[in-house]
Amino acid sequence: MAENTSSAPDHKPLSRQLKVFYGVGDFGFNLMSSIESYYFNFFLTNLAQFALPVVTMITTVASTVDALLSWIYGAIINSSKPMKWGRYRSWLVAIPWIVPFLYAFQFVKFGSGIGSAVLIIVAAIASHVCWNFAYVANVSMISVAGKTPEDRSQLASTRAAWSNASKVVFSYAAPVVASAAAGVIGKVNMYGGAAFCFGVLFVVLYFAHFKMFEGYENTAQAAQADAKVSAKDKTSGKDLLRALAQNPPLIALLIADLAKFMFNFICMGFASYYFLYVANNARLTPVYILITNIFCIVGAYLSKTLSNRFSTRNTTIGVMAIQAVILILAFFGHNNVMMVIILMSVSLFGYGITYACTPALYGDTIVYSEWKTGKNAAGWISGLQNVPLKVSIMTRGIIISACLAAGAFSSKIDPADASNQLKTAISAGFMLIPAIALIIAVLCLTFGFRLTKDKVDQYAAEIEARKKA
Repeated sequence: MAENTSSAPDHKPLSRQLKVFYGVGDFGFNLMSSIESYYFNFFLTNLAQFALPVVTMITTVASTVDALLSWIYGAIINSSKPMKWGRYRSWLVAIPWIVPFLYAFQFVKFGSGIGSAVLIIVAAIASHVCWNFAYVANVSMISVAGKTPEDRSQLASTRAAWSNASKVVFSYAAPVVASAAAGVIGKVNMYGGAAFCFGVLFVVLYFAHFKMFEGYENTAQAAQADAKVSAKDKTSGKDLLRALAQNPPLIALLIADLAKFMFNFICMGFASYYFLYVANNARLTPVYILITNIFCIVGAYLSKTLSNRFSTRNTTIGVMAIQAVILILAFFGHNNVMMVIILMSVSLFGYGITYACTPALYGDTIVYSEWKTGKNAAGWISGLQNVPLKVSIMTRGIIISACLAAGAFSSKIDPADASNQLKTAISAGFMLIPAIALIIAVLCLTFGFRLTKDKVDQYAAEIEARKKA
């Protein structure tokens, strides 16, 4: 199909494809990244068998660099010259194809020297840099295609449902693909094979997003043909800083989003340790992944209904508060495995809701920013979603290593002989620390995020009036 080289309509309605299938790219992305979330630390400690200080060095260096770079992707996309298929949409195909080749080496150990650790760090940083451009562009398209709060909520909800569905598939697919890879490249490197396979799927499904968004964004040709619009839309470094500094709701949301992602990634990272050393039944890990992510899907599916009834802001605050209480209860009953699975499933149901809600909240801050500053910083603000995501990954590695150290962990410990000290330390990381993070998030959103639907609609109307003036 030929590309549309004219300006996209201001209010082009969402297509049926977008309403139903936007999020399949996130399905592929999360299927790929879940290898890291669930098994990276486990690969380093139990398969590659690096010493705990080396594991801490690998995870901290890789995630810290990733976090420090997290703010630049939206800034580059927002301020650079648009490519052939548009400022944001082009990134969905420009770079993802490199990812599978780099990402696989994050789970491969060559020899026993420090060189192997360095290779893993380099592969982790390089693969994340490549996929972050596509990730930011993909999230930015929610605000580009969704012109109303209802449209943005629709896209965010559908995206969340597909994202969480990937984890259900992952619970079945990951062990099968990893086992198949082990037969070819060995057990130590089996997650490298799985990372490559899921990375290829990510590339294919992001291309599907690229096709779905055709016609929703000005192409490079249209932007060049209209110099006035080009100059008006161009954002300087000062404009980008103003979009953050003069946006208190955005700052509050970034802190709350950090807590949300900390909950997710820390729980994912500790799951393998909990079921091996506390429950003494590693076979429950894929069962846990399956059950909790089914709850996630249901939560994401219901998020739009709850947001329409209680508002996106109030839904997010209320659900996070309930999650925190549930996690605390789970910690005090951490030796009761069935109770933990049930409570964690309910908590992950809440994560499905908040995961679907937060992109719509970012969309509200984008509208507020343009109303406040007169500049559209959609790419920059959407890119800032990467900051809490990446900082949470960094803190995950630090918290997991710290909790394991507090429990006197060693890969040589027989899981059946795990001490109460180790079990308590793992359970604290699995449940108690995420609960504290969520309590902080509730406070930030309650007192820092004051945007309501009526205010956002008013700001959007005033922005349209300015453009027509």
